[in-house]
Order: sequence, then structure tokens, then C-alpha cells
Amino acid sequence: MKRPEINYWITNMLESYEKVSDLNFTVAKPLQVETSGQLVPISVTPEIKELTPFQTEVAALNLIQSNKRLLDDLAVHGSCDLSHALGNRARFRVNVFTQQSHLSIVMRKMEGAIPTIQSYKLPEVFKKMTNEINGFILVTGATGSGKSTTLAALCDKINMERMVHVVTLEDPIEFVHPHKKCTFNQRELGNDFDSFANGLRAALRQAPKVILVGEMRDRETMEIGLSAAETGHLVMSTLHTVDAGQTINRILGFFDQEEQPQIRNRLTDTVRYVISQRLMPKEGGDRVAAFEIMANNLRVRDLILNGETEDRTFYDVIEDGSALGMQTFDQHILELYENGLISEETAKIYASRKSAINRGLDKIKAARGEATSGITGLAMKKKDIH
Repeated sequence: MKRPEINYWITNMLESYEKVSDLNFTVAKPLQVETSGQLVPISVTPEIKELTPFQTEVAALNLIQSNKRLLDDLAVHGSCDLSHALGNRARFRVNVFTQQSHLSIVMRKMEGAIPTIQSYKLPEVFKKMTNEINGFILVTGATGSGKSTTLAALCDKINMERMVHVVTLEDPIEFVHPHKKCTFNQRELGNDFDSFANGLRAALRQAPKVILVGEMRDRETMEIGLSAAETGHLVMSTLHTVDAGQTINRILGFFDQEEQPQIRNRLTDTVRYVISQRLMPKEGGDRVAAFEIMANNLRVRDLILNGETEDRTFYDVIEDGSALGMQTFDQHILELYENGLISEETAKIYASRKSAINRGLDKIKAARGEATSGITGLAMKKKDIH
């Protein structure tokens, strides 16, 4: 099996459905693609009913192309990340990993067009975020929730409005930004730097005003990121956390217990926005993003500094912060439901607080003149009243 055959598979997988987000190569399964959140098999000629260990290994090695760093990562850590281009047609973020002594491959398609705040219909507050000249903007969520797309939209807005130097540190580069008002230098892990910490340390010597870090993976990267945010740089990055409260706790968890009071102080001065996002099934197919947005105000600073209590939580502060563009997941989920973009079932599944969602759903349904409870027949008839 040679590289042209691998690209033939990839081409067929891309063409199998209108919207393909991921390609999946797993031993004992056919070739599969993810479309609208569902993993489905596809057919090629000659037919592949089940991939063999040999086929997945050869496919993986063709993608790795004898890259010593990638082979070492695969041997030591059990996985490696790389990028792959299918000519000018498509680019992919690739993860090759071991499972049960076999190799598997997942390829995520990277969008070619630069996303914008308008095209992705991001909340209005996103337009204000790019006015920040220093501090942290953190985008959080599960793998595949669209964090890189959100960051790219923010970078595009800066690119349209500000004449500044932007350095990005990515794994891999997903969106290639043209030079508009900004000067972009985009660097890729493995090819241009060996770790996010070292790349970020070097970026501070490259005179940027804006730094994008693909992921805050460890204590060292976070420490340098904090220093950059404190010294006049706007630092944008991602974390794999589900909401604002967990994000602050994850950052604190990078540091020893005795260091955390100082880190809390530094975070109160540097965190500008925490954006958490979830992708949900959309009515009629495809997916739609729900956002929790936390901006920095006095109440947020107090929670970062002193921690949450039973009576004071990030959720409560965000819920009351609409004047600053803040919103909880539940508030945005209810908005999406009211606009007909998601079903009632989806709203309940993805809710942060079920009680808040149920109250909100009842309010929306009551305004529509719909039944507000799944339980019917509880009303007493006149003849039953004595």
C-alpha cells in the first residue's frame, strides 16, 4: 500500500457525505467518517469490510513519513500528532495511536476558509474581546468542540482592525491567516518548536502584541503565559475544561498548594474572558455550539481570589452578568431552543443545571401556549369537587 492509495481512501471518505468532520481508521472496522456527530461506515473499491492490522499500520507509517520525532512519540507515549494535506483540497489534524497492540488513526478535517465572528454567528460580546490589549482569553471545551475555530475567528477580527505582530504556536496549524492589518507568524509544534513552553518563551523575544498558544498543557507553559499576560501581551489559549469554574481550578491545579494564593492574585489581574463551549445536535442535522462566557468583574475577581462557596458560585455570577455579555450554558441553550435550533431533549441532555433548564423550558412553552409539563390529567373536574 502506497501513499497514493491512502490519499484515494481519504478522497473517497471526504466525498461520502456533504459534511465530514473526522476520518476513522480502526482495526476490525470498515473505513468510517463522522458526519453531524455520527460515526458511519463508507465503502471503497476494492471493498474493505474490516481493516487489518497491516493496513492501518501501513497507512499510519505513510502519514508519519519516517519522521523520527513522531516515531519516538508513538513508541514512548503511544500516540503522535501531525498534519496532512490532500493537495490543495483539504488539510487534516492527524492523531496516530496504539490500542490493543494495533495502530489506529483519526484525521480531523481542518476548514480552509478563515472563520469569522459573523459567519459563525458568535455572540455579540466576541467583538469586544478583541479590543483587549493584554491579559488572558481562554477558550475551553472537550476535544472537537470547536475551540480552534473560535480562536481563529478572534484572530481574524484582530487581523481586520489592528496593526500588530501576532505569533501563533499551534499543533498543528489549522487556519493559515493572510497578512491583513496584522503581521502573522504561525509556528507549528515539531517543525518550528519542540514544546509549547519553549515556543512561548521564544515568542516573548519576538516582539508580538498578541500570542496564540494552541493549548496550556502544563505548569511551565501556564507560568510563562501568565508572565506574558502580565507584561503587556494579549495571550489566547485553550484548556480541556467544561466550564469557567473548572477552568480556574485546573489552572490552580498546575501549581503546588503553597503557590496557589499568589496564582489566584495573578489570575484576578490577567484573566479577561473564559469562553467554554459545547457542540450539540442541531434540528434538521448538523451541529450548533452553545457558549458559556465569563468576563472579569469585581464579583468574578472575588471568586477567583477566595474560591467558590455553596452560596457564591461562578455559575451564579455569570447568570447575573448579562450587562457584560456574560451567559451561562443554560441561558444560551434556552435561547437556542426558543429559536428552534435544538430540541427539548437536547436542551435537557446538555444542561448544566437541570432545574434551571426545566424552568426555562416551561416559561418558553407557556409563552407559546404549549403544555408545560409531561404529566397531564391532574386537574380536578367540577363534578369531583364536593
